[in-house]
Amino acid sequence: MQPHKTVVIGASGLVAQRMQQRLSNHPWFTLNAVIGSKRTSGQMLDSIPWRLEENRPDLPNLEILNGQDERLIEQLRDCGITVAFSCVPSGVADPLELTLAEAGVAVFSNSSAFRRIDGVPLVIPDLNANHLSHFGTHEYLLACATNCTLIPLAVPTAVIAKSFGITRVKMNSEQALSGAGFDLLLDEKALAGGHAPEIAGEAEKTAQELLHVLGTPIKEQRANSSDARTHPKFETAPVHVVPADLDVEIECKRVTRKDGHQIFATLTLETDTTLEEVRNCLMAHKFPNQLKACPSAPKKAIHFVEKIDVDRHLWSDGEDFLTNPDPSHNLKTGMAVVVGHLQMLDSRTIELSAYSHNTIRGAAGGTMLLAEQAYLEQRLPKQQ
Repeated sequence: MQPHKTVVIGASGLVAQRMQQRLSNHPWFTLNAVIGSKRTSGQMLDSIPWRLEENRPDLPNLEILNGQDERLIEQLRDCGITVAFSCVPSGVADPLELTLAEAGVAVFSNSSAFRRIDGVPLVIPDLNANHLSHFGTHEYLLACATNCTLIPLAVPTAVIAKSFGITRVKMNSEQALSGAGFDLLLDEKALAGGHAPEIAGEAEKTAQELLHVLGTPIKEQRANSSDARTHPKFETAPVHVVPADLDVEIECKRVTRKDGHQIFATLTLETDTTLEEVRNCLMAHKFPNQLKACPSAPKKAIHFVEKIDVDRHLWSDGEDFLTNPDPSHNLKTGMAVVVGHLQMLDSRTIELSAYSHNTIRGAAGGTMLLAEQAYLEQRLPKQQ
């Protein structure tokens, strides 16, 4: 099968360049178009400064399209585009993502614009792959990856909840500068510690997305939840999600670190257990068999360590930590969640820490992994 031709929505942003990087050698997807802003549209892609630390990969020198051009859909059809990766802020993503999806392009979004909209899949493939069940049917061609902070929290929490049940989650985060894009990452003052620790709305967003990802999909009935988000486009979607019912307390802050989000969580369980049982549960977590073939799926979903070293443990493929990774060729590195500092306070209370690369697993890589799931499940539009 020929690779699907894709467009990246975003030309110069951090996540957009991470996505371009991942597409440079992907076996299932090729970069065939880029959509930019008024500032970048009309320019050639190689004229846009490459601001990631890794060398610029071999990318096609495309003319950047204008997302507001009334001919955009026609231009994408001329390019044979079937898949779009959205890597832009929510104000740009809405309505552009809907425009592409309604035109028959499968849209995989890293934006928050449509997250938790009732009827739009919000998926972490190794946790809730079944939430993608109606994607590609009934003209529903939009799916979302989660907030980057959620990944290190949701992965161990969901695994433990499946085995022991959970009634309460308390978490605080230490989030890297790159979570705010290049604005902080390239700011000398911020790199020296001159940045605000507060992240407006982050705690609320993370809590809501956690309950959604841990929730239960139901058919032929709108989810009945006081915090459900709705959109007219998806009113008749065949599957909705009832959020999980548990107590969540979250605090988030920015720290002076370039990359990597670390969380510190206390989990209250429904049943008694032991430290050994919890450790074995986490170490046994795997991707569903049908998704192990995904190029971005790490060798192991959780990389268990005794203590997390935020410098040494940033780039994990589930088995090894790399010091000089090349994510344009190695799609697995940076995709595992590192879990450590595990201890039992009592037979129903666990403390742990978890760590993941926020611009890889938490952003471009997680969004790519979602598209890979759809590819394997044959949910993508037919290639022209």
